[in-house]
Amino acid sequence: MLLTEYRNRSLHLPNRIVMSPMTRLRSLPDGSPTTDVADYYAQRATAGLIVTEGIWPHSTGQSEAWVPGLQTPAHVEAWRHVTEAVHARGGRIFAQLMHGGRKGHPLARIDGSWPAGPSAVLDDDRVHLIDGGKADPITPGALDRTDIAAVVDQHATAARNAIAAGFDGVEIHGANSYLVHQFLADNTNLRDDEYGGSIENRMRLPLAVVDAVTGAIGSRRTAIRLSPGNPQFAMVEADPAPLYQALVVELDRRDLAYLHLTDNDRYHALGDLRPRWHGTLVANIGENRAPTTAAGAETVLRAGLADLVSFGRSFIANPDLVHRIRHDLPLAPIREEMLYGRTAEGYSDYPSWTAGAVAHQHAE
Repeated sequence: MLLTEYRNRSLHLPNRIVMSPMTRLRSLPDGSPTTDVADYYAQRATAGLIVTEGIWPHSTGQSEAWVPGLQTPAHVEAWRHVTEAVHARGGRIFAQLMHGGRKGHPLARIDGSWPAGPSAVLDDDRVHLIDGGKADPITPGALDRTDIAAVVDQHATAARNAIAAGFDGVEIHGANSYLVHQFLADNTNLRDDEYGGSIENRMRLPLAVVDAVTGAIGSRRTAIRLSPGNPQFAMVEADPAPLYQALVVELDRRDLAYLHLTDNDRYHALGDLRPRWHGTLVANIGENRAPTTAAGAETVLRAGLADLVSFGRSFIANPDLVHRIRHDLPLAPIREEMLYGRTAEGYSDYPSWTAGAVAHQHAE
């Protein structure tokens, strides 16, 4: 099933393999993606769908240095080169909009702004700085109602920018400790106003962002990623089920392009939430769940738990991952030290299987 075509009203995909968003820190000082970014994504255009690394909708949401943005005309023009390169190879690509919320540091941001989330709760993660170092975390500010309204509008503007840049759609990052997730989680949302406390209130900001983006570009070009119960970066959700059950029911009413759902051993979200979602579901299950990368994905698809499966790290060193899965070929290893090297090295210089095999033969 993994290599079969998938079609719905929004997506026409040649296979069910999705390239998951992965932070790689390849941008220029103004937040535009580097020229290497176009090469990187074009090389991986055989994926059924590519979702970009997280892109900040506004500089006040930049999570760390060298994460790219989608705020200015220069950003739009630079991303247009990326989408044109992917489309020229027959690919499809969504932009992931990622607001850092409490994650960030003035020395990591192009505008020097102080990070702010739903509440003034410290994030214990050390972030990359513009000067190449890392900083100890700082206590963020708390967004007020005016700030929240601005954040919602910034997502809508960035979504329009994404379509102007040629993206096929937008994925809202509601997972993995970023702003939308911060409003959902127990320990990062301590508010006592209409954005905190009850399940209904915690869902208010996420749904407002979704509605703003769908209002800007249409529901069928809008998707969202969620990671219920994910403890990454010290996130706490004591019992994620009631909140995410309610949230997915609300999202289901909005006819989105897809729901991108991360499963984990603490809360098996696919089994619990799939019955509440009637649209396209992309599963991110981790790539070590089965004996091979493809086997775990096939299991999920055949069980009816998802329509598509996203792969992250497998795509880093294997631009031709689809070809390798199709022919049961071994996967190349990642050069871990170059993950965030900010150049083509360890980024867009990984060879395809054919090129790698030829190089190996010549070496012998």
